This record gives sequence, C-alpha cells and structure tokens, in this order.
Amino acid sequence: MGLGRKIGDYLDLRLGIRDILEQNLTRYLLPRNINAWYTLGAVLFTLFALQFATGILLLVYYNPTADEAFRSIQRIMNEVPYGWLIRTVHAVGANIIILALLMHMLSVLFMGSYKAPRELTWVAGFLLLLLSLGMCLTGYLLPWSQLSFWATTVATSSSGEIPLVGDVVLRFLRGGAMVGQPTLGRFFALHVMGFPLIFGLLVLIHLFCVRRVGISRPPFGPEWHPAEPPVTFHHEEHPDGIPFFPHYVAKDGATIAFFLALLLAVVFFAPGLFFPPASFEPADPFTTPRGIKPEWYFLWAYQTLKIFPNEFLGLAVQGIALILLLLLPFLDRSPERRPARRPLFVSVYFFGIALFIALSVWGHYS
Repeated sequence: MGLGRKIGDYLDLRLGIRDILEQNLTRYLLPRNINAWYTLGAVLFTLFALQFATGILLLVYYNPTADEAFRSIQRIMNEVPYGWLIRTVHAVGANIIILALLMHMLSVLFMGSYKAPRELTWVAGFLLLLLSLGMCLTGYLLPWSQLSFWATTVATSSSGEIPLVGDVVLRFLRGGAMVGQPTLGRFFALHVMGFPLIFGLLVLIHLFCVRRVGISRPPFGPEWHPAEPPVTFHHEEHPDGIPFFPHYVAKDGATIAFFLALLLAVVFFAPGLFFPPASFEPADPFTTPRGIKPEWYFLWAYQTLKIFPNEFLGLAVQGIALILLLLLPFLDRSPERRPARRPLFVSVYFFGIALFIALSVWGHYS
C-alpha cells in the first residue's frame, strides 16, 4: 500500500473525504440537456486562478512607486526569466476574463436563469462582474506608463461631475487633485488586497448559492415547462441527469482548453492587441499623448459620457442601467424562462447587445 493511499485512508476515516468527493462528483447529477454555456463558470474559475498565480509572481519584482513602477515593469519584461510571459499572460488574461464574464452573464439572461429562486446567485454574480471591472481599472494604472496614467486621469475625472460630492470623490480616488503617487498607492492596495478579499467572499457566496439551490435546467425542449416559484426552500435535483464526473468535467475541460488556447494565441501571436505604443512610454504628467482611450470593455461608458451634454447625465444613465440589471430578478417575476415565450425581453436583450457593440465601436473610432 502506497503512502498516498495511507494518507487517503487516514483522512477518509476522520473526515469522510471519499463520501464528500462522491457527493460532489459521481453522485452529483446535472440536467441531460445542459449546454456549453454552463461551462463558463469553470472557465472563469480557472482564469481567475491563473490571474492570482501570475499576480503573485509579478509582485515579487514590482515596485509600487511613481519613480520605480515603470522601470520595474520593464525589468520584468526584459530581464526576469520568463517575466515577459507572466506579465503578458496577466494583462491579456484580464481581457479574456471580462469577455468570458460577459458571455456568462448574457447566457444567464437569455435562459432566464436569474429568476426565482436564484435571485441571490444573480446578485452575487453581477457584483463579481462590477468588481472585476474595478480590478481591471486599478490594475491598469500600475505599469505607470503614458497610457495607464492618462487613461486613469480621464476615468477618474468623471467622478468630479457628481453634484455636491464630486470633488470629494475625485480627491478620494486620486489622493489629491491630480493622479500621482497617492493614486498609485491606493490603486495598488485595492488591486492586490482590497478587491481580491471582497472578490473571494463573493465567489464563495456565488458558489454556495449555485450548489445549494441547484443547477437550473436549460429552458429548451418539449419536456421543459415553467414551474411556479417555490414557497419553501427546494433544492433542484435531476435524478435522470448525467454525473458531474466524468461526463460534465470533460465538457468543462474542453471549454477551458479553448479559452486557454485563445489566451496563449493572443500572448504569442498578437500581444500588441492590448499593448499600444503609449504603454511602452513612462508616465509624463506634462505631456498628453493623442488618442488615449480606455480598454474595449469601458469604451461604451466612454462614448456614453461624450454623447450627453454633461458628464453627470452620462454617469446617471450608466448608473440607472447597472442598477436595473442588478435588480432584474426582483423586477421580472414571471416564471417563464423560454426565450420564445419572452419576445419583449428578448427584443430588449438583443437591442442592448447591439447598443453595447455600437457604442464601443463608436468610442473606438471617435
């Protein structure tokens, strides 16, 4: 009997490890008509783990001061063994994560999986999306390049348009009147400690809700019919379903491999996609480069601010849209989840996607 088997028997005798694994793997049944969109949760978990690992490695060499931040990044890229790979994977990975998050949220909306009794699952997931955008914003400043410095200057300046408290909020974000060392220190603390702690808590809440309530059955096929919201707690079970392991794990693995391949394809063959020339120049508060724009996932917000006559109206519209999405499960109380039976919602859904793309393209070329 090998050492590994002895350790396994020791833990199983005291903690029942094998029973826990069976309950969550081979005896955990999922709907037979489950589709590839359900694998995006595992994809995101893998990508976030990769971000965590590469972020720790970057912290070993990164120096969060205005004088040394840019030089430390250049040292990582040019002198540290495989530093260029770790930094590029971390930067490109953030973009792939936002893409996967948007796809995950859109699939949940389309299939109506946010509805009762999964309101809290949706709220936790939507807050994770907003927090991920916040981590991208704070991490964007850390290289202290011309691109990151001026993009952060533009992004934080919008908060100054909030009536009554705008100047207070702006100074709180920047640590002063302008982006400088206090801003870098605050964004660094939020990026490596503040946001990750909140993020970890939200992930636990989200996973608990998913596991506790159960996986929602895709609203497709002749056997599916809307169920009335339960008046007491009910764990959705699928006795005729397929085991999570090995059947669904294989499907998870295939989708994870696809996204990792996409990530590495960008890293090795098109790294300039997310590294414009201004990202290789040190920050200069006295020289404003031309054509500075936010990352693609903020272009819609950037263009929205330019459409309205003042930035406060643009911020108000964005805030209302985000609040409506956050509270959607409490506003849409119908038990119907089939897209074909929700023509008004599906029309608004596709209009929202088209508007997001249109504003992003407009913001890119404006």
